[in-house]
Amino acid sequence: MQNFWNTISKYPIFLAGALLSVFLGAIKPLLPFFKNPVTAIALVGAFIGGFAFLAFTLRAMLGLQ
Repeated sequence: MQNFWNTISKYPIFLAGALLSVFLGAIKPLLPFFKNPVTAIALVGAFIGGFAFLAFTLRAMLGLQ
């Protein structure tokens, strides 16, 4: 039974590594755009707008106030 819990305890570390690699893989192609101030502002605005859209959509779907 100890071997089972030892194996199960490794899954959160794997999950964190997988999520980090997906995040870095998505961000890496966008890094050259941050060298130009105009495109950097546009990207930051797109990130904020996307987050706001997601937050408002989830609030409406879940019926939160």
